[in-house]
Amino acid sequence: MARDAGSIAGIQKLRFGPFAIRAGDGNRLIAADGRSLIDFSASWGAASLGHGHPALVEAVQRTLGAMPGASILSTVNEPAVSLAEKLLELTPGQGERRVWFGHSGSDANETIIRAVEAATGRKRVIAFVGAYHGGTTLSMSVSGHTAQAHATPRPGLFLLPYPNPYRPHFPGAVGEATLAHLDYLLATVCPAHDTAAILIEAIQSDGGLLVPPPGFLAAVADRARRHGILVVCDEVKVGLGRTGMMHAFAAEGVEPDLISFGKGLGGGLPLSAVVGPADILDRQTAFAMQTLCGNPVSCAAGNAVLETIAKEGLVDNAAQRGGEIMTGLRRLAERHPQIGDIRGRGLAIGVELVADRTSREPASRFCQKVVYRCFELGLLLFYVGLRSNVLELTPPMTLTAREVEKGLDILDRAIGDVATGRVPDAAIAAYAGW
Repeated sequence: MARDAGSIAGIQKLRFGPFAIRAGDGNRLIAADGRSLIDFSASWGAASLGHGHPALVEAVQRTLGAMPGASILSTVNEPAVSLAEKLLELTPGQGERRVWFGHSGSDANETIIRAVEAATGRKRVIAFVGAYHGGTTLSMSVSGHTAQAHATPRPGLFLLPYPNPYRPHFPGAVGEATLAHLDYLLATVCPAHDTAAILIEAIQSDGGLLVPPPGFLAAVADRARRHGILVVCDEVKVGLGRTGMMHAFAAEGVEPDLISFGKGLGGGLPLSAVVGPADILDRQTAFAMQTLCGNPVSCAAGNAVLETIAKEGLVDNAAQRGGEIMTGLRRLAERHPQIGDIRGRGLAIGVELVADRTSREPASRFCQKVVYRCFELGLLLFYVGLRSNVLELTPPMTLTAREVEKGLDILDRAIGDVATGRVPDAAIAAYAGW
C-alpha cells in the first residue's frame, strides 16, 4: 500500500515486501488486490485464533459495549481479574503468585528485569545470543539479536550462545560447552551472588526457531536454582499451546520463577502478562504502571483466547497440524536441496535455507525471494534467524489439515520457482526486513 510510506513512520516497520492486507477471514488474509492468502504467520504468532474468530469477536463487542473503564490502574474490572485467575491456574509455581498486565512482550520483559533487580538487589542478568525480548529500551538491552545491534546492551548483561544443533558453536556435545561457559561466568566475572536472573526461551524464535538439545533447559534451571538465581521464561511467541503443549518450557518439566506472555494471549489485540511470585510483583506500588494496562477489552480477548484453546482442543490441534507440516516439509526436502534443516515443535517451525547442504552457507537472498513468491502464489509467511535465512511457520492454532496441505503445495512451488530463476532481484528491492 503506497500510501503508508507517506504517513507511517519507517522506524516501526519490519517490512518483508510490499504486502498490503485488506481483511482477514479465519486462517486466511485478503490482500489489497482481493486475493485470498493462507496465513502461515498469524502476524508473528499474535493472531492465535486466526482472524475474526466468533468467540473473540463476541467477547470484544460485549465488553466494548459496556466498557468498565479503561485499565486497572486505579479501578479493577472483571475481565482483568478473571484473566489473571486463569493464568495463575494454567501456570506452574510455588507459593503466592500474581499477574501483571501490559500491552506487548516488550513491556512484559522490561517489567520483569526491573522487578527482579529491585527485589533481589542483584545487578547482573544472563541472556542468550539470538534472543529477541522486545523493542523497548530495556527489553532490547537484554536481547542478543543481530537486528538489534543498534541497541546498547544493559550494564551487567552477559550473553551465552544458544545451542544450535544444526550449526554447533563449539566441538563436542551440543549445549555442553554453553553450560560449561555458564559455570565459568558464574564463578568469575558474573558472580552468582550478584546475578538476578537467567532469561531464556524454550524455543528461540527470532534467532531461527532453535530447539535446544534434550536436557539443556533443565540443566540451566538446575544451575540457577543452586545459585539462587531466578529463572525467567519468555513464552511470548512460543507459549500458550503453540508448541503442542500449553507451555513451551513444559517439554523438560521446567518450572520458571517468572513467565512472560504476549502476542497470542490477546488473539491479535495488544495484551501481555507476567506471572511470578507475589513478593516480586507486589513489592512496590506504582513501580511498573501504564495507563491502559489491564484494559477490559484486551483482557476480554485474552479470556476468550484461553477459553477457546481449551474448548476447541487447540493444543492438540497444534501438535497434530505441526506434525503434518513437519512430515510434509521432509518430503519437500527430498526435492529441494536448499532446505538444510527443519526444526520446531507444534506450530512453531523453522525451515533453514542454505546455498549448499555441505557448507551450510545461509541462503538469505533465496529466502527473501521464497517469501515474496509465496505471497504471489497465495501464502503469507516471513523469515527469521541471525542470517535471515530461516522461514518461520507460526500459523493460527486453528489451522486445518486442508490448509496445511495447500500451504505446503504453495511453498513447494515457490521454492522451485526461485531455484529456477523465476523471481528477479528487482522483486525484492522493497524489502526492509532484518
